[in-house]
Amino acid sequence: MKRRGSKKNQKKIRFISLNLILVVLALACFSAVAVLTRLLPAQQAAQRWQGDSETDFGQLSCYIPIDAKLSLDQIYQWRSDMQTKFHEAALDVDNEEQLYEDAWSATGKVDVSTALGSGEAAVIAVGGQFFNFHPLRLLSGSYLNEGDLMKDRVLLDPELAWLLFGGTDLQGMELRVNGYPFLVGGVIEREDDFASRRAYTSGMGLYMSYDAFSQLDETAGISCYELVAAEPVDGFAKAMVEDKFPLGQGEVVDNSGRFSFSGLMKVIGGFGTRSMQSLGVLYPYWENAARMIEDWSALLLLLGLLACLCPVLTALMLLVRLLRRGKEKLGEEVLPRLKDNAQEAVRVRQRRHWEKKHGQHEK
Repeated sequence: MKRRGSKKNQKKIRFISLNLILVVLALACFSAVAVLTRLLPAQQAAQRWQGDSETDFGQLSCYIPIDAKLSLDQIYQWRSDMQTKFHEAALDVDNEEQLYEDAWSATGKVDVSTALGSGEAAVIAVGGQFFNFHPLRLLSGSYLNEGDLMKDRVLLDPELAWLLFGGTDLQGMELRVNGYPFLVGGVIEREDDFASRRAYTSGMGLYMSYDAFSQLDETAGISCYELVAAEPVDGFAKAMVEDKFPLGQGEVVDNSGRFSFSGLMKVIGGFGTRSMQSLGVLYPYWENAARMIEDWSALLLLLGLLACLCPVLTALMLLVRLLRRGKEKLGEEVLPRLKDNAQEAVRVRQRRHWEKKHGQHEK
């Protein structure tokens, strides 16, 4: 009997230990998801833009097919249409600059040279408030802005800066891009997270104004448009884009909810078809990095949910047992005791009433 009891206790200990391990595993998975989903600053532009405002904001990315690039005229027309939509939604169009922020970009290759070196570099041509969406760390100099009067500044990454100048403190120095003179506006450090390092495969590169790039390459066109916009109701920004933005056969990505529980569950539900692409869209590296984070987060979320199954089922079984025992105890001990107490209370009350009544008669 003692040996049987000992074996039974060992099984209980092993079972409890297994559940504790699974709980720790689930917590580790959920914690990792929380860390991963905050890893990319480019996916958090809406939170930064909203600040302390009571208005909700949504963040969207629009990817244009490679054979249907956008022009600046289309962007400016879209801005006008967007302000009309804000007016129709009874938002404050007198302060429209506070209701949205946008940026656009294109990619390509350019030849760069100085007296010290030359080579081919990947270029990301930017417009709007690109660096508010992508707050890359400056090693020196300053960002490019839509309001810059001169469009002849470029930002170099460290690899290109060392090739062309042998250093990183370079603002104001001259280089040639496709044979035309430009000035170094600064040196910028690329994202250091594991997803962005894997996604960025273009080698050394630079950032320049889209206006300047379109002068160097007449075939250039905007391939990515990013937007943060006020959302008086959920889905307002996306509906506005799908209605008026010249997307063509492109793709709209809702960045705001992509790392939410429901967003990651959609990734899990799309397993097997997620990698299929029929829109002719070429994602920039930051979108590929975000998709990689989505995949890892969805996998960890699934592992965490699976790890929770056994502890949750165990907790439910224990709850059912406790309820059954409580019900049995209620029927066998508690209710009879309450019944006896109630009957005793009635007898005491009757006795007091009788004593009181007879005491009055005696007086």
